[in-house]
Amino acid sequence: MFVFRPVTEADLPLLLRWLAEPHVRRWWGEPEVEAEEIRGHFSDPLVNPYLVLLDGEPIGYIQSYVVDGPEHPYGDQPAGTVGIDQFIGPRSHIGRGLGPQMIEAFVAGLFEQGVERIIIDPHPDNRPAIRAYEKAGFRVFDQRQTEDGPALMMARDRARRRERDD
Repeated sequence: MFVFRPVTEADLPLLLRWLAEPHVRRWWGEPEVEAEEIRGHFSDPLVNPYLVLLDGEPIGYIQSYVVDGPEHPYGDQPAGTVGIDQFIGPRSHIGRGLGPQMIEAFVAGLFEQGVERIIIDPHPDNRPAIRAYEKAGFRVFDQRQTEDGPALMMARDRARRRERDD
């Protein structure tokens, strides 16, 4: 069972170790910079950082953020859209099908809170992540150039979840 617990200062050393892992660093960048950004989210009302626990064991990181207003790079999305970013930390947990399960559990919680659309923006070369997102019900709707480079825009709408539940 997945639990999503807000990240605390005490979690940052673990996240820093994970961010230094080659499978995470390739897509997330410099570990120290990323860890400082996560710390900055503690006081940001638009971003919610979580440690992912599986049966009590920390296995990853996930964050949600509000896509808010025309200044946001994804401000063309419907009002109330939420974006997510995530990674699995321990290499031993990669390739076990946990990514789609983790994303599905997190997305279900966002839908229960009333979110109508969730987006994710993997690099087009990150095929394993794209497959995981597809398995979790996300579909490609665009490709864009962002400040971090190219992004494959993927979305999952609450209506799609209802259709899958029928």
